[in-house]
Amino acid sequence: MQRGLVQIYTGNGKGKTTAALGLALRAVGGGLKVYLGQFIKKGSTCEIKALRRFYPDIIVRQYGRGCFIKGKPSPADILSAQMGLKDMNRAMCCGKYDLVIADEIICALNAGLVSTKDILQLIGKKPVPVELVLTGRDAPASIIKRADLVTEMRKVRHPFDRGFSARKGIEY
Repeated sequence: MQRGLVQIYTGNGKGKTTAALGLALRAVGGGLKVYLGQFIKKGSTCEIKALRRFYPDIIVRQYGRGCFIKGKPSPADILSAQMGLKDMNRAMCCGKYDLVIADEIICALNAGLVSTKDILQLIGKKPVPVELVLTGRDAPASIIKRADLVTEMRKVRHPFDRGFSARKGIEY
């Protein structure tokens, strides 16, 4: 890559992490190294198991307790997110990774775990060749303005919406 972009996947629809993972798979296929830091999330989901098994060039780190944060975040949640932010900065600036993904960092912002200033500083420190991807719902305008590419996933229909039966595939 000559010049890495700052990308944001945001919106209330499904697929933000999936889009970032697709980009990671393409990068590895092109011989690039990837760092995936997941904020708030914890656990060995199917996609994380697959990445660790088949894609050793994608380094995965998780910075969370794996639960929804309602109200005031706990000191442990804040500490984990701040550690993730430091690790993201190190990974982005060390020269080892071509693609750095901060998955759910926008959700960490909205939960009060990191600040807008923290994210803007992360973007500002991005080395020219590194591609930086931020994901999460409700990205604020101040962060969107600093991105080169923004994709908004919009929910059109979801099986958990009232009045829709996924099993029968019909609306009530």
